[in-house]
Amino acid sequence: QVQLVESGGGSVQAGGSLRLACAASGYSVSVSYSVSYMGWFRQAPGKEREGVAIIYTGSGITWYADSVKGRFTISQDNAKNTVYLQMNSLNPEDTAMYYCAADFPPYRMSPIQYLRVGGNGMDYWGKGTLVTISS
Repeated sequence: QVQLVESGGGSVQAGGSLRLACAASGYSVSVSYSVSYMGWFRQAPGKEREGVAIIYTGSGITWYADSVKGRFTISQDNAKNTVYLQMNSLNPEDTAMYYCAADFPPYRMSPIQYLRVGGNGMDYWGKGTLVTISS
């Protein structure tokens, strides 16, 4: 069975960095028959869930929300079957529960669309890891 487990959340000061990990099990993020869009999404208290970044695991192509471009980097480690989110220059607006998600063919929409709708419709989700940025 497919399972996604996030880790790496915590509390850091503004301007700091944090690296989140999404460990996938039950499938491979790299083999041809199980490649997927994998993404990071976040939800702050009182706000709708929003897209952060997506990676196509078959090629490594990435997409980012405008709010995190230049600060966050999504990547994958095929040997560890894990997707990461490196977050730099963090600010209090980045405080949120961060979720990892995966979508398999047939894809319901494009990665850019998934970012716009906060990942709604993606097939599998982790339980989230909390990121808190203090000023």
